[in-house]
Amino acid sequence: MKKLVLVLITIIFLACKQERKEQQPALIAIENAQINYAKGFTIEKLNSGITVIKITSPWPNAESAFTYALIPKKKMASITLNKEEYDAIVTIPVERIVVTSTTHIPALEALNVENKLVGFPDTKYISSEKTRKRIDEGFIKELGNNESLNTEMVLEMNPDVVVGFSINSQNKTYETIQRSNIPVAYNGDWTEETPLGKAEWIKFFAPFFEKEILADSIFKKIETNYIKAKDLAKTAKNHPSVISGAMYKDVWYLPGGKSWAAQFVKDANANYLWKETMETGSLSLSWENVLEKGKKADFWIGPSQFTSYLNMSDASPHYQQFEAFQNKKVFTFSSTKGATGGLLYYELAPQRPDLVLKDLIYILHPELLPKYQSTFFKPLD
Repeated sequence: MKKLVLVLITIIFLACKQERKEQQPALIAIENAQINYAKGFTIEKLNSGITVIKITSPWPNAESAFTYALIPKKKMASITLNKEEYDAIVTIPVERIVVTSTTHIPALEALNVENKLVGFPDTKYISSEKTRKRIDEGFIKELGNNESLNTEMVLEMNPDVVVGFSINSQNKTYETIQRSNIPVAYNGDWTEETPLGKAEWIKFFAPFFEKEILADSIFKKIETNYIKAKDLAKTAKNHPSVISGAMYKDVWYLPGGKSWAAQFVKDANANYLWKETMETGSLSLSWENVLEKGKKADFWIGPSQFTSYLNMSDASPHYQQFEAFQNKKVFTFSSTKGATGGLLYYELAPQRPDLVLKDLIYILHPELLPKYQSTFFKPLD
C-alpha cells in the first residue's frame, strides 16, 4: 500500500512538473520594434508577452550593454525569468517613475504619462509649463542632482523604475538604488549623433507604459515634418556660411563636424565651416583659429550662453571682429527659458528636431518660411 501511494505521488509530481513546463514555453523573440535612426537601443517582443529593451550605448564608448525585461502585471505570477540574464526587471504599465534628464520630460508628456512622474533631480531646470505646474502642486519631488541623487527620498517614494543617465560606468547612486530592489534603466538618448536618432528614443519610453502604438505615431509625424522641412531647405538659392560656439577661458568650443548640431546646419542647406571635422562632440580651438576661418561667415548660430551683443562685447572684444557680429546676424537659444531659468532648447529640442530645423531655415532662408514663428532661436538683443 505504501509503495502504491509513493508511486501515485511520484506520478502526480511528474505530471505537475510537466504542466509547469507546458506553462513556461521557451522564450522566443517574435517581433522587433522598428528603430530606423537611433543606434543606442533595440526592442523586441517575446512570445510570452515580455518586452526586452537592450541599451547598447548608455554612454560614449561603453564596453557593455544593458538588458531590461518588461513584464505585464497580469503575467507576473505566471512568468519566471532568470534574473541573471537581465539588468532590471520592470512590471508594466509603470505607475510611478523617476527620470533624471530634462530630455526625458517631453517624451513623457507626448505619451500623456507625465502624471506618472514622481521625482526629478534639479527640478528648476524643467521648462515645460505642464510639468512645472505638477512640481508647484507637489506631485513631483526634488531629488537633489543627478550626480548625487537623494537616495533616501528615492527609496521612500519607491518608484516602479528610475530612468537614469550616466557619462560612464561609475555611478554609485544608481547601484544603491538597485540594491534596494528598485529597477534602474539607463537612457542613452544624448549619445545619438543625428536629430532623428535622438527623437526616436520616445520609443524607449513607450513600452514602460504600454504606449508603443502612440509612440510610433508621434515619431512618424516628427520624421515626416523633418524630412519635409529638409526638402524645403534644398530649394533655397543661397548657401550661407555658419559659425557657432563661443569662448570659455580663452578656448573656443564649437560643434564638431559629425555632431548633432552640425547635422542641423547641413539639413538647413547651409555651410557649417567645420563640417569636415570628424568629432561627434565639440571642438576646442583658439579664437585666432576661429577668426581666421570664420571672420566672414554670414551667420553665427548658438553663441553659447550669450543673449545680447553687449554681453558678448563685455566678455571679449574679439567677438566684434566677426562680420556676423557686425551685421547683427547672431542667433541664440539661450534667451528662450522656462519660468525658473531652464533652457527650453536643452529640454525639448532633442524630442522635436523638426522645430529646430524650421527655426534654422527661417533664419538662414527667411523667404522659405515668411510667416514662421521661431520656437528656440532668437536674434541677440
